[in-house]
Order: sequence, then C-alpha cells, then structure tokens
Amino acid sequence: MTHLVTEACIRCKYTDCVAVCPVECFHEGPNFLVIDPQVCIDCGVCIPECPVEAIVEEKDLPAGQKEYLALNTELAAKWPLITQSREPLPDADDWANRQDKRALLTESA
Repeated sequence: MTHLVTEACIRCKYTDCVAVCPVECFHEGPNFLVIDPQVCIDCGVCIPECPVEAIVEEKDLPAGQKEYLALNTELAAKWPLITQSREPLPDADDWANRQDKRALLTESA
C-alpha cells in the first residue's frame, strides 16, 4: 500500500507534508502535489501534516477518488521532485474546503 494525494490538494498546494517526508517522495505540479508510490515507504508522517486532509492511505481512498492512484503515479514521473516546504498558493485558504476540484487540476505549466 502507498499513500496518495487526493483532490483536496488542488489549488491549495500546502507543503507541510514535504518538510516531514523522510524519503523525498513528493513531486510538484502547477497547482497540486503528488506522491511517487515507488518511493513512498508508507510511514504516514505526512498525513497529519496536511491541513486539508488531502493525503490518505491507498486502502482509505474514497470510492469517488480512485483515479488519484493512477494520477499520483503518472504525474510523479513527469513533475519535479520537491524536497522543501514552500508557501502555499496565494488563494489556498479560499480553496481549502471546496470540493469537486478535479477539473481544476493543471497538469502542465
């Protein structure tokens, strides 16, 4: 099992999770983070760090978000590694509690 970043991260991109990751498995896109499932060691330290609860264990992935397993895998192979915490997107707080954000995911710059 791996950990995954889900829809809640879209348009927020808080990076508190990146700062605690012991194996550098996060990758950064324009408005979303992903976890490389090939690198993640399933330690779970990132889960409580996410202020929008966007990180879940694969077994806890909600039925409506199953596509995020494939998205994390696919996008981790394309996007650059992020190893340090950064400022969230400027309007992250406005997007933190919104749902149905999948259409807003930007895959390329």
